[in-house]
Amino acid sequence: MTKPSRSKAASKAEEDGTRDRILNVALQEFSRHGLSGARIDAIAAESGLNKGMIYYYFGSKEDLYVAALEESYRRFRQIEGEFHVDESLAPEPALRKLVGATFDFHAAHPEFIRMVMGENINHGEYIRKIPELRAINRSAITVLERLCQRGIAEGVFRADVDPVDLHMSISALSFYNVSNRHTFSFIFDRDLGAPEVHAARRESVVDTILRSVRAS
Repeated sequence: MTKPSRSKAASKAEEDGTRDRILNVALQEFSRHGLSGARIDAIAAESGLNKGMIYYYFGSKEDLYVAALEESYRRFRQIEGEFHVDESLAPEPALRKLVGATFDFHAAHPEFIRMVMGENINHGEYIRKIPELRAINRSAITVLERLCQRGIAEGVFRADVDPVDLHMSISALSFYNVSNRHTFSFIFDRDLGAPEVHAARRESVVDTILRSVRAS
């Protein structure tokens, strides 16, 4: 009786591993070439599988793109999932920590930026097929709501701070640093990818956000 159970569990783990491997490769392929330019042949080759296996797990190229798009958002939202607001940490240092972590994630994961940019070029056609993303992304607002409530109660944040607007500002400043890295670096002769430039820009973004929420 136990052998079939172990075999079934091993089979499920193997299938999950294969699916994850395909998703990891697909995420890179779609982020580099977009939905129209990405090739299933390339994804299969990089995954060490044949095309039939790709279609077995995901059905179609479009379905694989949707799965990769969802995965990119899930990974990003892990920041909030792993960021437990320490009540012993004052609101301002807590927000500083969260903004810095968000900035670092954007810098470390340009594939996420490219996926988001590509989906906006698609006018959000495919993200609409993932309604659960609204719930997944709610975690970002929940964390900021708690921080804002504490900051307002302690009199250190403005009473009218909007968590959604704050999230947009944090995202925009972090996103631009990656999305426009190459053009900005060329035009202004400042390498945004250099460690010292990254560190200075990170501190600037954190300070900008904190100044925007502080009570006058």
